[in-house]
Amino acid sequence: MTRKILLLHGPNLNLLGTRQPETYGSLTLDDINAAAGRHLDRYDVSLRTAQSNHEGELVDLLHDAREWADGIVFNPGAYTHTSVALRDAITAIETPVIEVHISNIHERETFRHKSLLAGVCLGQIAGFGWQGYLLALDAFLRRWELLRD
Repeated sequence: MTRKILLLHGPNLNLLGTRQPETYGSLTLDDINAAAGRHLDRYDVSLRTAQSNHEGELVDLLHDAREWADGIVFNPGAYTHTSVALRDAITAIETPVIEVHISNIHERETFRHKSLLAGVCLGQIAGFGWQGYLLALDAFLRRWELLRD
């Protein structure tokens, strides 16, 4: 059975590669999506990717994913700290979500320390750069017993 993952990116992540490379690195969003796809090549897992700067569109993408995805890797960007709507959307779907952040939100400005989403996600990965996405994918692979020790 082919598993399906949505790799979902929130606001401003379309600017990766040029936006604050000292914080977010030099890879573009396309680079990260391609690396994630290559990471899953040897498994029976398909990957869809999406990015939006609009909160309502992210809510719609989460709602849609409940119909087809087995897991969601989600970098909600700045909405992490402000969006009750995204929290409610994650709560409303049964599809497990792993929250990912390229930077370590807990070592940044105080307002970034609190995630409104972490409490309704399967887990949170922060501070490992773009490789955090791969760690989240591996978490799903382990959960589905596709990645073995």
